[in-house]
This record gives sequence, structure tokens and C-alpha cells, in this order.
Amino acid sequence: MDKVVEIERIDLVCEVNNTDHHTVQNGADRLIVRRGQPFTITLHLRQGTHFQNGDSINFIAQTVEAQTKAKFSLSRFISRSSWSATAEASDSTVSLTVCSHPNAPIGVYKLILDQGEGVSLGEFVLLFNPWCKQDSVFLASDAEREEYVLCQDGLIFRGIPKRITVLPWTFGQFEPGILDICLQILDESPNYISDAALDCSERRNPVYVTRVLSAMINSLGDKGVLVGNWSDDYEDGVKPTVWKDSCSILRQWSNDECRAVRYGQCWVFAAVACTVSRALGIPCRVVTNYGSARDSNGDLVMERFYNEFDENIANDSIWNFHVWVENWMTRPDLTLGYEGWQSSDPTPQHRSEGVFCCGPAPVRAIKEGELTFKYDVPFVYAEVNADVVEYIKLRDGRVFKMGGSTTEVGKSISTKAVGRDEREDITHNYKYPEGSEEERRVYEKANHHNKLAQAGEEPGLHIKIKVTPDMQMGSDFDVYAELKNNTMVTKSCRVMFYAQAVSYNGKLGETCGLGEFTEMNLASTEGGKVTLRLEYAEYSKAITQDRMIKLLALLIDAETRDFYRAKKTIILDGPEIIVNILGVPKVGQNLVADLALQNPLPEPLENCVFTIHGANLTDGKPITHEVGTVGPKEFAAAKVQFTPKLPGQRKILIDFASDKLHNVVTYENLVIYE
Repeated sequence: MDKVVEIERIDLVCEVNNTDHHTVQNGADRLIVRRGQPFTITLHLRQGTHFQNGDSINFIAQTVEAQTKAKFSLSRFISRSSWSATAEASDSTVSLTVCSHPNAPIGVYKLILDQGEGVSLGEFVLLFNPWCKQDSVFLASDAEREEYVLCQDGLIFRGIPKRITVLPWTFGQFEPGILDICLQILDESPNYISDAALDCSERRNPVYVTRVLSAMINSLGDKGVLVGNWSDDYEDGVKPTVWKDSCSILRQWSNDECRAVRYGQCWVFAAVACTVSRALGIPCRVVTNYGSARDSNGDLVMERFYNEFDENIANDSIWNFHVWVENWMTRPDLTLGYEGWQSSDPTPQHRSEGVFCCGPAPVRAIKEGELTFKYDVPFVYAEVNADVVEYIKLRDGRVFKMGGSTTEVGKSISTKAVGRDEREDITHNYKYPEGSEEERRVYEKANHHNKLAQAGEEPGLHIKIKVTPDMQMGSDFDVYAELKNNTMVTKSCRVMFYAQAVSYNGKLGETCGLGEFTEMNLASTEGGKVTLRLEYAEYSKAITQDRMIKLLALLIDAETRDFYRAKKTIILDGPEIIVNILGVPKVGQNLVADLALQNPLPEPLENCVFTIHGANLTDGKPITHEVGTVGPKEFAAAKVQFTPKLPGQRKILIDFASDKLHNVVTYENLVIYE
């Protein structure tokens, strides 16, 4: 930028923006917005300063801890699928509109005008956005958004199926200071403490955030919010039945240097989790299951043992009721069809991947008995659909089966109705009708899956490769080799991890990432991780236009010399072509494809060309438009004219090519009228 813009003051227009973003209940003293939705601030310029509108003006949006950063330039229009900004300037003010990526990590951000030296434009809080179709927590119903995101109070059901009682609860997610405490919970998690950069990046994913909250609402193994107590001895704390709101608990935890609050039971854990989820923008509801099984050995069967006097001597536990939460989100990590409500349980009764947490487990997967799906589906399935078997154990040691039940577990699963102070029975979401053919079929399938899972992994050393979703062409990023020693003894291991360019046909190219030869000792059942940094400066010289990289990790048992190998091919994401079709789509009338693409590379693109083509749109041949050179992070832009020849539904294809970036393609569907 040739001239520095001098700013006298900045108006974040908090009340207007917060109202538009459904966060005004948090107040209007700071900017709180939702991702994938524009907000507008006003820059008041110093006298004599002029704001030159153009793509040479750059911005940085970064989290306060600088763990996550997005750079973007001023453009002519807002993109709903990336960070973008537009500006309208007058003599003394600039109206700046900014839109975040709908998949951006949530958290507290600084907005910086990059003029060589950064000029801070202020801070804002970015939340999940159930109103944005591109956001993974999008919820289509206005009434459900009002209930599951904006409503600050609710009903929690307890008791027994024949006498269900109601506990009114104040969630208070918009009460003063609560949002900051909810973000503080994320910052106190072991995930953040062990790897802040990775944790902040993962906060773009509601599956990840929900899982962290499930662990952090209870205090086992971390600096979580609540201590569980079922002993009837509460002298050094508060009885769980005393609590009626989440805010008192959250404030006590925060004010007492994150010391766990004493005490909670399942409905308290669930209510606090609901508050935090709604505060962060994840739709959430509290769910009660009556006759809730706790399967201690994972066999989907509740076994009760009695002596001759009908005294219970040992059994799996079946709770009269148990309370958890459901969060609404997509599940791109699973097969299509398992999006929607996901069960998550912050009560500390189950270890998941070594941590006291549970979920998010797709409710549909529970109903269908898909026990191989993530996360903790077998445990929740048993809570709502385990069979009960009863035995009598005689004094001489002999055991006889007395009978059992297939209907005792999982009754009257309940949540508050939308917009009404009534109970909604959602048992049908979790299971088919008791005793039906479908219910027995699902149970047998689940039991089969569970037996396979109980077999566990093969003994020995194991290695697998994990990647992150942020593998954008032009960026530096990490990939990981995860190790597991599934033996009874400590193993000395050597690990080699490298990356190599590869074409779509499998032809290998040059090495583009090589880790240090790593030696480590893995104790029995212990895991480890090796990180490989892939840098654009290296891989850009090796990869083809396919943008493919093959990862290979070798694990060597130092004692036996046995080799173990993991491999994975990744494809780097290309930039988005933004397309606006200008004009009336009629036969014989000129249309204009207004095209833009931001250079994602840290170096200029040469010989940039847009090409469009489409049947009955471009006279049977491609139309090209040369852009020339586009600098780092700058936009390539073009207006390409074409004339439809025939009516009907048509598809126009748009391609972008340059010396360093190829194979960037998109399309638009058009309806051409006579």
C-alpha cells in the first residue's frame, strides 16, 4: 500500500452487529459475531487521510493468543466461503464489512489492518453460527434455534417413568461474563495446554469442541468444572440438588482459579454442558433416559446376581434416570446420514480414549446399532437398549439363570418440547419399539459389532498417519505418525517419516518432506506421536498439478528388527473461484461471468488465465481472459462475456491456470430463458 491510512477512531457498531448476529443478549459493549456472516465497522480517518479502495489493502484476523491467523485482502464483494472484506469510503469515514470463513475456529480475535506495521482495528469474539447454511451447526428451524441456542432457561426431567418430575433450570448463557468463562474452559483443557496451536485450529470443528467440553465439565483428570459425588456426604460442598442454575457454578469455578466446584450429579453436569454449548453457538438440549444402564464390561448385557435370600450381591448398575445432552451438528467424519443430534455425556462414568468423556455419538447410529461409529456409540447404546439377565448364586457356588428382560432399559427418553413447557418423548430417536423385529435385529447387529470390537487390536507395534483438515496449497502444515505399543513389554523403536510427491497414476516424484530419524521407548500399551512439517518452500518444487503428496512412516522394533509401515496420500486444497453471473439469462443476451480468485501462495503467480466454457454458452469453444501477474494473497479478477444460444438448464465451467497453480475448477448452474 503506497500511503498509510491514519485512523482517528474506530466504531465497532456493536449493538447493530450483535443484533444481526443474535448475540445482543450478551450486551453491546463489545463485538460478538458468528462465523460465515458479515459484520460492518466504521473507521473515522484523520483529516487529510485518504482511503484508496483496492485489493492492495490487507487484513489479518488472528486469535488473541496468535495461535490461529487468517490473512485476506480487500475485495469488491463479500465471499461467504472464506475470510473477505469490502469497503465503502467517504471523505472522512470508511465503512468496512468483514466476513469470516464459515469453518473458522471460534474464539477471541484481533482484526488488524496490515500496512507493513499492523494497525489494530479492535477485538471481536467469533462463535459457531446455526443461522449460516455453510456452518456445520446450521439448524434450519427458527423455532428450534430460539429454543436450542437463544433460550436461557429450560426444564430437566427426573424421577421415574410413572412419576416424571420437572426441574426448572436457568442456563443463563448470555449472562454477564459467562461467555468468557466458557472460552476459558477451552483454554484450561489438557488439549490446549499440550498443543495450543493444534487445539485452537481444531476449534473450527463442533465435534472436537463438544468432546473437549464433555471432558472439561467434570473434574476427573483435568481442571474441569464440577466434582461428582453420589455418596450422600456433601459437608465440604453444595448438595447437587441445591443447584438451579449454571452461572453460579461457572462463576465459582472461574473466580476460584479453576478449582472444581463441589458437587454435581448427572443433571447438573448436563445443564452446565448445555449452557456452555449454547454460549458458543452449538445447538444443545438436555435429555433424560429412564432405566439407564451402565455397562461395566461392554457386553451389552446387564447381569444381576442374587443369593438364596434375594439379596443383590453383584450387578451392573441401572440408574433410575440419567441425564446427558444432545448437540446438533454435521458429521463429515462419518457416513452421510448420521448428522443431526449427537449424544454427549459429561458425567464422569466412562473413559473414552483414556479420558473421562463420552460422545458425541450420533443418535441415529445408536438406533441402528452401528457400534463401529465414533464416538462411544457402544456405551450410549447400552444405556438405552441393553438386555438384563438375572442369576441366583447358591452357597455351594452353583449359579442358575433366573430370567431377564429386554425392555427394562431405556424408557421414556425425554427432553423439553420446542417453545412449550412440556415433555417431548424422543425414545423413538434412540430405539425401535421394544420387542419389535427391528429392535431385535438392531440388538443382534450391535452385539456382533461389539464382539468384534472386544477382540481388540492385533498384538504388537502399530503405526498410523493422521492429518489435519487444513492442507491448503501455499501453506505450511503438520502431519502426524501415531504409534501404539500393544504388547506387554516396553519397546525401543525407531521411526522414519517422510513425504514424497505423487501423481494420480501412482508415479512417485521427489521427496518433499523428511523428518529426523526418531528413537523412542514405548511402555506397554503406551502411544506416541511423531510430527512432520510440510513446508511450501519444499513441496512446491516437487508436486505436480495433481497437488498430491504421499506420506510414508516406518516403525522399526530395535530389538527384533521388525518393520511396520503406514502410508497415506493427501491432496492439497486449491483456492476457491468466486463466480457472479451478471445480466439477464436470456437467449441472445450478453452475460458476464465476474470471476475472482485469491492467490494462496507466498509468491506471485505468473501467466494467470481464466477460462470459461459451456454447451450453448460459448460458441462451442473456450473463452479465455489473461490476468497476468498476481501477487501473494492478491486477487486475480476478470469479467468474461458470453452469449447463450439455446434455452434450458446449462452448466458453465470456469478454470484458472498459472505457472505455479493449476487444476482449479468450478462451475455454476444457469437457467436460460427464451
